[in-house]
Amino acid sequence: MQGLLPILPYWTAHQRTHAVPPPPPHDLPLPDSVKKLLFDLFPIILFFIAYQVAQSHPQAASDALTGLGIHLTATQKPGVFIATLVAIAATFAQIGWLKLRGRTIDTMLWVSLVLIVVFGSATLIFHNETFIKWKPTVLYWVFALSLALAPRLSGRNLIRLMMQGQLELPDPVWARLNQMWALFFTGMGLANAWVANTFDTDTWVNFKLFGTLGLMLVFVLAQGLYLSRHMKETT
Repeated sequence: MQGLLPILPYWTAHQRTHAVPPPPPHDLPLPDSVKKLLFDLFPIILFFIAYQVAQSHPQAASDALTGLGIHLTATQKPGVFIATLVAIAATFAQIGWLKLRGRTIDTMLWVSLVLIVVFGSATLIFHNETFIKWKPTVLYWVFALSLALAPRLSGRNLIRLMMQGQLELPDPVWARLNQMWALFFTGMGLANAWVANTFDTDTWVNFKLFGTLGLMLVFVLAQGLYLSRHMKETT
């Protein structure tokens, strides 16, 4: 989800000038922020696709799981188990691609890898989809705790560290921005837990991709409007 952060400077800049950006040429490369967003969403998108394919072909999916030593009962649907395997592989692929390119691997990506391996393995070993459903909640709460505790334990504002090269804001605004993201991730964790425990797996899978991305976009746009007011005051 860090891929959405670079969108903020773009949004606030156009809010300040009230300008409408011209349509990009067809041969213009994708902006880095869009590439980062797609990269961050890669495991989630593959999870969604794998789930839908497996649910559409349950017998083939069940046979594939049996070949891997994962034996489901007659009442268990294979979709979430296939999707979990794909998500684990996709996260390893992300890190492998970054290493091959000589890129720096974000700490949160390592955290995501650990969580998907732990919760995904528990899902596959115990044949219980509850574990993988709780993985996003735990990840969001790790994000929230990191943002909330870093200023107190190390004096670092993590949101400022990620964005200070693109935005100039007063110190109190940076502090509020960091707090907003911490609260947002806390709320996202609660929302995922509520959906996972209240609705069926199909609904949760849809929320995992479309619901979380939609909430994130709304939050980023609303925060862009908030920041644009403070950027006006500093120009």
